[in-house]
Amino acid sequence: MSGVIEVHDLHYQYPDGTPALNGIDFRLEAGETVALLGANGSGKTTFVLHLNGLLTGEGRVEICGLPVEKRHLPEIRRKVGLVFQESDNQLFMPTVLEDVAFGLLNAGMDQVAAIARAKGALETTGMTAAAGRAPYHLSAGEKKRVAIAGILAMDPEILVLDEPTTFLDPPGQRALAGLLSDLPQAKILVTHDIPFAAALCKRAVFFEHGRMIADGPIEDIVARFAWDFTASENETCHSTGERSSRHRG
Repeated sequence: MSGVIEVHDLHYQYPDGTPALNGIDFRLEAGETVALLGANGSGKTTFVLHLNGLLTGEGRVEICGLPVEKRHLPEIRRKVGLVFQESDNQLFMPTVLEDVAFGLLNAGMDQVAAIARAKGALETTGMTAAAGRAPYHLSAGEKKRVAIAGILAMDPEILVLDEPTTFLDPPGQRALAGLLSDLPQAKILVTHDIPFAAALCKRAVFFEHGRMIADGPIEDIVARFAWDFTASENETCHSTGERSSRHRG
């Protein structure tokens, strides 16, 4: 049985010829949540932009059994919901309700049905009370929930979230983690936020220079690449620096 995402030997280079992806193989199962880890510029976002055809490289990419090709893009883009790092890039209508209903209306759904489904998505994300508000009056956490509501209204099978905790305070991060954990869709999280990723993911993959160089349990990947940061480590470095300064003095 195939996964909801199947990627084999994916290569991509930027228009100036710079290689960005070098032979990516990846599989995502239905209902699975996976973290994509790695340094800035390692290929994570470039990779996920191939999943709904925003970028096209060489290799095989299939979504729910459909090859990512021009003829399938409308259906694939209904199956893959991409939540951008900055929610303001997805919110542009006068009110929250209009924003969440926009994709449905654009896809040809009649207004009554679109508004009903948009209201359901706002209820799922806990944003019903904001339906009549202007998106630019919302907090960062509220904007993120509305952006997710707009994606959920399209009834996707896969959610792709690029740095979802950007601009969120700790309560906002906890609320978002709670929301995502309750959603049944398969999910990909592109993130540097290890506590957030660990709260949602059992599996992680690690990107380096356009390659996916490791895939396994998230705690193993984080430990292998020392991909976390704790206050105790900082205190150790600070103390070591103080001792060295005193010694030089």
